[in-house]
Amino acid sequence: MKPPAPSGSAIQTNALQAMCRQVFGFRLAMIALAAPAALLGAAPGLPVRLVGAAVVVTFMGSYVLFRDWERFGPLLLRHPALLAADTLLGSLLLVTAGPQSTLAYVSVCTPLLAGLAYSWRGAAFFACLQGLVLLAVRGDALRGDVLLLAGLCVITGALGVTLRNLLLRFGAATQALSEARAGLAAAQAVEVERARLAREMHDSVATTLHGLALAADALAACDDPAETRERAELVARAARRAAAESRELLSDLRSQSSGGVRTGVDLTSELTNRVRDLTSRWQDSGIEAAYRSVGDGTPPVVPYPMARQLLSIAAEAMENAVRHAHPTRIDVTAGVHAGLLRISVRDDGRGLPPGTTLDGLRGSGHFGLVGMVERAAGVGARLRIGRGDGARGTEVRLEVPLGARR
Repeated sequence: MKPPAPSGSAIQTNALQAMCRQVFGFRLAMIALAAPAALLGAAPGLPVRLVGAAVVVTFMGSYVLFRDWERFGPLLLRHPALLAADTLLGSLLLVTAGPQSTLAYVSVCTPLLAGLAYSWRGAAFFACLQGLVLLAVRGDALRGDVLLLAGLCVITGALGVTLRNLLLRFGAATQALSEARAGLAAAQAVEVERARLAREMHDSVATTLHGLALAADALAACDDPAETRERAELVARAARRAAAESRELLSDLRSQSSGGVRTGVDLTSELTNRVRDLTSRWQDSGIEAAYRSVGDGTPPVVPYPMARQLLSIAAEAMENAVRHAHPTRIDVTAGVHAGLLRISVRDDGRGLPPGTTLDGLRGSGHFGLVGMVERAAGVGARLRIGRGDGARGTEVRLEVPLGARR
């Protein structure tokens, strides 16, 4: 008889093997519990010695299989002949103690194991084999204990098949659930990456290109040669900055895919550079912009992934102030306050319109503030947008616990 191949994944096979091993543990317990009564019920002399020898042999054989199941279990599942040999070895209990003994009920473990390992064909075969052994041991009369034991062999064989089918179905359901979770995780990862790329494009390349367009419009309307040259240089710088930001974005994508690691970033110098860049791009607007360090200490060196998000939020806050608030001054500050790294961008413009919400901005196609909130959440920062301490204008305040730097 060739055992049917388990239809399922490694999870199902491992579950079947674990259940089969527990059957041997159950048989060990049955032998240990039934042996004293069988030894007391055996006749003195040679019969009791034979029962004792059969108990020791079957107990030790079952113990070896239970202990070293990782070695013998796969062989037993692939070769039913080994289970047949084990059945004949277990028949020593029937031969020595008899079907009326409590040890005889140990034999029901064989059809149970066959049902688990080989499905209904194996259960039927070994139930019949166990019945033939019973007839051979007590062939002169079909007593009630023999019929009861044969019926129990059939029932335990069917129970083994039922358990096998349940394990296979449970394994299939578990595998399907794992695949569904993996697909959902992949879809979520794609969505997160799409949102991240949208933020990067909006906060870097799109912003620079907008400034480039404004500079090009001003260049087209300029008649003075000196001013034309100055504006042309401004356009060239903006174009080079857009190219650099594109390369930086691609470099980030490649470094993330290859597992590259970048060193820490000095926030003071980076914020100073961004304020200087803002001033050069909007020099004709009359806006004054300045950076200074405040608080208990200067901003610490921050890992590159976090620094990129913090600097992008600060840069977007400055751009929003210039484009929408019409301020005369923008103050950028950074420092440590009571264990928090705080970055503030404050302007003296007209402030946010009443009733401004993230959903409303997202629905109208304004993704600047939405991207800022998403970036802050991604690094465990708290973002506050409001009037702040000034009489007018808007303050964007970003606070990050120093323990969150990683």
